[in-house]
This record gives sequence, structure tokens and C-alpha cells, in this order.
Amino acid sequence: MKNNRGPHKGGRGFGEPRRVFGAPAEDAYRLPSAASTPEELLLLGALKRCGGDGVPSKSLQREAGIRDKDSFYKALKSLEELKEVTVDKDHWVKLVPPAKEIEAEIVSLSARFGFAKPKIGEDIFIPGRDLNGAFLGDKVILWDLQKRDRGPSGKVKRIVERKENKLTGTVHINEHGSAVVTPDGPVRYDMEVQAARLGGAKDGDKVLIEPIQDGRGDWSQAAVKYVFGTGDRARVCADAIIERCGIPTEFPSEVMAQAEKISRMTVTQADIDERLDLRDEPIFTIDSADAKDLDDAVSAMKTVDGYTLGVHIADVSHYVKAGTPIDTEAFLRGTSVYFADRVIPMLPEALSNGVCSLNAGTEKLTFSALMDFDLDGNMIDYRFEKTVINSKVRGVYSEVNEIFKGTASPKILEKYSPVMDSLMAAKELADILQHNGKSRGQMDLTSDETKFLLNEDGVCIDLLPRTQGISEELIEQLMVAANCAAAKASLDAEIPFLYRVHEKPNPDRVYELCDLFDRLGVKCGELKKGSPSAKDFAEVLSRVKGTGKESLVNQRILRTMDKARYDHRELGHFGLALNEYSHFTSPIRRYPDTSIHRILSDVVRGEDKGSIRKKYKTFAEESAIESSKNEVRAVTGERDAEDCYMAEYMRAHLGEHHVGVINGVTPKGIFVKLQNNAEGFISLGDFESCDFEFDGEICHKCRRSGKTLMMGQELAIIIAGADVATGRIDFMPEEP
Repeated sequence: MKNNRGPHKGGRGFGEPRRVFGAPAEDAYRLPSAASTPEELLLLGALKRCGGDGVPSKSLQREAGIRDKDSFYKALKSLEELKEVTVDKDHWVKLVPPAKEIEAEIVSLSARFGFAKPKIGEDIFIPGRDLNGAFLGDKVILWDLQKRDRGPSGKVKRIVERKENKLTGTVHINEHGSAVVTPDGPVRYDMEVQAARLGGAKDGDKVLIEPIQDGRGDWSQAAVKYVFGTGDRARVCADAIIERCGIPTEFPSEVMAQAEKISRMTVTQADIDERLDLRDEPIFTIDSADAKDLDDAVSAMKTVDGYTLGVHIADVSHYVKAGTPIDTEAFLRGTSVYFADRVIPMLPEALSNGVCSLNAGTEKLTFSALMDFDLDGNMIDYRFEKTVINSKVRGVYSEVNEIFKGTASPKILEKYSPVMDSLMAAKELADILQHNGKSRGQMDLTSDETKFLLNEDGVCIDLLPRTQGISEELIEQLMVAANCAAAKASLDAEIPFLYRVHEKPNPDRVYELCDLFDRLGVKCGELKKGSPSAKDFAEVLSRVKGTGKESLVNQRILRTMDKARYDHRELGHFGLALNEYSHFTSPIRRYPDTSIHRILSDVVRGEDKGSIRKKYKTFAEESAIESSKNEVRAVTGERDAEDCYMAEYMRAHLGEHHVGVINGVTPKGIFVKLQNNAEGFISLGDFESCDFEFDGEICHKCRRSGKTLMMGQELAIIIAGADVATGRIDFMPEEP
């Protein structure tokens, strides 16, 4: 739950920095270790035992007990890159001393304090008097770093770089004509707006603002720079969110000109001659009925020894060349962004919906992952080929689900007859792969996604929980297989690459999760061992599946996990229980996939591996960083807009009675989630004649009546309020 929707209801608090091997905490604040592998942790522990003067690397290897020389030096190099240790020319290894000053970015501001995020470690609290004029997004140098009971604190010594913020908010004008703007996002206090600086904005309008410092240097005032429109419309709020997040919507003219030129390209005989010709193969796509950017197609065949699978992906790298205007723009966008009423594409529609889209009945250039599996679903061989295909059927999820359920009409069966054998072989293989995923511990996490139904005016009129049918699961399994093959190919070739990584959860957070589950009556003994596996988490999820606690347990496990991201190092994917994983299958909408295609294209062409390493080392690192950053930007914008659309829908249902589940508990109230995924806040003050005592985590208990408000408990509510501009929904208890 985002802070702009009421009191904070959980997540990471301000605890002591993590200590390694029980080492004493220094007086000065030390950034929590970024070490992630057992070898790195062993090295840090050994260095602390050896004291601050350092130790020769060979002695350190013995002290750490790491027998494998390659593993030792790999861990040592990683710690040096993370600036945890230094290694001099004589191979003496020393711990980097505690930080006296560190660089950080201001990430949130309240009326009396702020928080700054360093490159490594948790956020640092800064009292308002010590912000030294810093504002949101500014890069600053912090000093006087201390560890307090509630976490690290510091002071701004100087501002290194000012950030030009795109700050949005909602204007409020009282009966006397005085105006303030309530900013969106991480600025959590009202800013005064003088009448001359309103820019024509009216009460309730969504606006773009410029923050202004007052005479004391505080950012207490603002000027309206642009008026989006009324904050009562979710579509208008989405416009403001796009601007605030800095999501580019207009393509530069040179990009559009290049896209138009590319869109006129056709598949030539020369293209066909230099590629593997798969035009006669029973290849098909499966997407939603309204999808226009079809970037993946599949084909499958049952063999005596197992299965062959082809995953054929639009060859975007053939059209989008490195360093061109389109490539530069795609790098800056990073991903397509999806809102309830629009899609902001990574590539111009002339490419994404045109020349690159794998429309049925047309010759298309593709990059194919061709894989062989044994009867148990083990990948025994793979190769990547530049191909040309002609998809035989434009499949639709709902239609394929009807086929698998045995309820398809003769018309649907006739449509899929050219690829029916291929489709059924794909289904068999996908079922085996899904079973294997569960066996190795792949977590079946759901994130309660919602589909928003809008009317012709763009107003949200219904909320529909997204469901995943058999065909959706089929495509997901086959795409995962291709992504694994791409990662394997890079590791086998020892070339620079981008991986989709999901690291192991922090042990402290797992401990907190276990404590929560114990109190909720959810058995989780397997999570309490030293380093629980993905399979251990999967066991807990399986235990609550189909119960009233399923959604809550899913949500809490998701919050405990680190977010998946891109990295130039292969660190494994914990959630999928895979040692190697990448993103190869969606180059139309994700730049990491385009990056991977570009690298693998050179491998397929037979370029020297030394040249490939030199060509892509820096590119892979930069693409991973930029892609991860742009993904966060997109997800933030999408979720904030979803809150506004949910509030718009709920506003039309004020006074209705519903039953929901308590999904979060805070000192000031509770959050209740309904079946349609809408979530509202109830203040403790709305429970009449109750004197609640908070247990600090999951429950309020009335001292007078014994009434409890506990996470996971059902509660009857009345929809009391919905503010579209902030995305906040308020409920009242049916029985106050």
C-alpha cells in the first residue's frame, strides 16, 4: 500500500543495519553489506576476525575455509567491485572502513523530516533542520551518520546535484480564496500557492507545479505550471502520473521518420536465403483478443524420445540497429507502459503493431529458440537461429481454453485444425514443464491483478480480477523455457549478457514473516531453517491455497522478497527456482530482450567471442541498470494510475455494503480488501465505544468488549468515500 493512500501499513521499517557473523557494530554508521553469496559472507567474516590491518589473500582463503580457488577469487573480486574490500598490489586484503560521508538521493519529504537513499543499504532519516535546503531527487553528501533505535540518521552536508522535478498535485482553494496544493507521491505536505501563481487552476484540479523556496530556505510554496483538468477523473489523474513519473509519450520526429521507413520494408528473397526457412511449419500465436503487438509464436512436436519446441520471436534487432534514433529512444523508454485506457509503447506502432508483429498469414523475420526435451521435460539440447516464419493461426486465449476444456465450437476447431497437433504437443510439454517447476519449488505467487472496464467516456465502470486459463499458463511455460535457453547460451559462450535475477530474501525479513505467520496460525516451520529454499515458500503457499488466507499470505511473501531486476551477472531467479534465467521473448515491449537479441545475433553470425566480449561488456552493464530503473518507473506509474481508477469506480458505489478481509493493520486503523481487489481504510475512530490496543503488527483488541480486528479476518463494511485524485478509498464498519 502506498503512503498516499493513508497510514503506512507495513513493509520495511527502520531497524539496525544487518550484522555479519555477529561482529560488533561500529560507532559510525556502516552501510549494510551487499554481499550475497556464501563465499562472500565467509570472506567478510574471516576479514573481521583477522582485524583491521588486512591479511594476504592466500591466508584469507585458508581463514575463510574456501577450498576452491576459483570460487575464492570470484568472491573476492565481487567484494572489491562492491567496495566492501580493497586489494593492493601485494595482494593484501582490507575491509573498507566505516563511512564518514556518503552520497545519497533524497527520496521522500514530510513537513518536519526527509529520507535519503544511499547506493547500498536502507534509507537514512534526516531531520528537517538538517536538510540544508535539499529537495526531492537531489543528490547530496550526508555526514554525522548515526545508528539510532529506529534506524540510521544523518545530516546533509552539501548538495551535489539538483534534480529538475516534475511534481504534480491537487489544488485546494478554501472559501477565503487561499490556495494550497497537495503534492502527489513522496512529498507529503501541502504547499502554499499564491493567487498570482495559480495559472487558472480551480479547486480540485490536477496540476503540474514548480516548488519554490521561502525566505528560510524551506520548500513551502509552489507555482502552477500546467493544469491537467479536474482531479475527479481517473484519466486526467493518469495524465498527471505519466508527467510526474517522466514517462515519455511522444516520439521525436527523427524516430517517427525512421519507423515509417522501416515499416515499408518487406521480407525479400535475400532475407529468406540467409535464414532457416520455417514457413511450412505449424507455427501459431496465442494472445488476448485485443492484442496488436504479437511478438511471440510457437510450434511443438512429439517425438519418440520427447518433444521439440520452437519459440519464434519477432526479430526486432534486425530492424532496430544499435545507435540509431529508434534504438536510443527505446533504451530511454526501457519498456512499454500499460494503463487502463492506453498503452505507451516502447517502439512506434509502425513497428510494434506492424512490421514486427507476427500476424498470421504473412512472412515475418524471427529469432527462434529451438529446443529438444526428453520425455521428462529436461532440456537436452538447444540452439538459436535467425528464421523466417508464416504463422498459420492467430490464436486467442479464450478460444484455446475452450479447445482444452472440450467445449469449443466446430468453427473454432476448424480454425485451429492446421496447428492442432502442434498445439496439443505444446500442451503436453507445458504440463510437464509446469509439474517440473512445482517439483523444484517454483513459487505460485499471484499479485491480484485487476482488469479495468471503461465506458466510452473513459470512466471506470467495473473491476474484474484477472484470471489465468490453461492457454495462458501454456504460453508462460514455453516462454520460460526459451528464456532459460538464452541464459544457458550466454553462460556456455562466456559472453556479456543481461539476466533476469531474483535474489534470495533477506534472512531478517524471513524471520519477521515467520513471526507474522505464526500469529496468523499459518504453519511455516520450513521457513525457519537457516536459508529456506523457494520450495519451502512454495509449501507454505500450497498449504493456504483455496483458503481465506491465500491472498494475504501471497501478499506478505511478495513483500518479503526482493524485487526481480536485470543484472549483467547471473545471480539466479529465486522465485522460479532457476539457476539461470533471462528475458528473450518480448523485444517489442522490453529493451532487455532487444539487448539480448543483439548479443545473440552476433553469436549466431559466428563473430569471435573475444570481440563480442569487448563490444558488449559496458553495454550489458548499462542496459541492465537503465532497464531496471525504467521498469520501476513504469510499475510505479501503472500502480498509481490503478489506484485512481479503483477510486473512480468505488465513488459510484458509495453507501453499498460489502464483506472484505482485513489486509493490513496500522496504529491508526485497518485496511480491508474486497473481492474485486479494491482496498479501503477504516479509522479506529469509526468503531464506536471501542478502546483498542494495538499489538504492534496484526491485531487491535478492544479493552472493553474484547472485539478484535485481526489480519485475515472477514469484516462487513460500507463504502464511505473515494478520492480519485489521490486514489484513496475509505470504508466504514457495518457495525460501528
